[in-house]
Amino acid sequence: MSSLIKISPSILSADFSKLGNEVISLEKAGADYIHIDVMDGHFVPNLTIGPEVIKKLRPLTKKTFDVHLMISPVDNFIKDFADAGADIITFHPEATSDVSKTIKLIKNQNKKVGISLKPKSEIKLIKDYLSEIDLVLIMSVEPGFAGQKFMPEVLEKTKAIRKLINEKKLSVDVEIDGGINFENCSKAKDAGANILVSGSTIFKENKGDLKKNIEILRNN
Repeated sequence: MSSLIKISPSILSADFSKLGNEVISLEKAGADYIHIDVMDGHFVPNLTIGPEVIKKLRPLTKKTFDVHLMISPVDNFIKDFADAGADIITFHPEATSDVSKTIKLIKNQNKKVGISLKPKSEIKLIKDYLSEIDLVLIMSVEPGFAGQKFMPEVLEKTKAIRKLINEKKLSVDVEIDGGINFENCSKAKDAGANILVSGSTIFKENKGDLKKNIEILRNN
């Protein structure tokens, strides 16, 4: 199964004073995607980066930019992030008044579409849209800050979503984000996740050996 697992390091845990170098180092270390958390201080209680930063990072790597928009209302910003270089644009159903419209806006930019569920968000919010999207992002912490502890209760939700996807014979990735480390990554995979987002573990474990940490997460 490890050959099917993708690792998407979250640059929220990177050194922002040398963000470009961090992204280059992640590519060299074998990252599959680069996970970029965008927060507005309104939908979630933190502020991070906007499209201009992504635009500056884009020429530095050919890796997939996996952009998670935690902003509301989200529709107004989709084109900006698409133009900046996002490859996957993920949004929260609570951040839009019309989920189908938001999906279409992203597809009109020729980008892959993801929908994210917070720990307390129910599957019914996205169930009817699974055939229209490319990815489900399951938050295993309350979104907003790096370094939080993994919430194991989301594993049942992960299993249920993977079961739905398989029953419908869909090609939809299941990504999990929040507190993913060497101890719980295998549980996330067993529950059906095939993309793991990790920040603190990748940047801080083993004295910051990015390549080693990515490989452990992929193969554990």
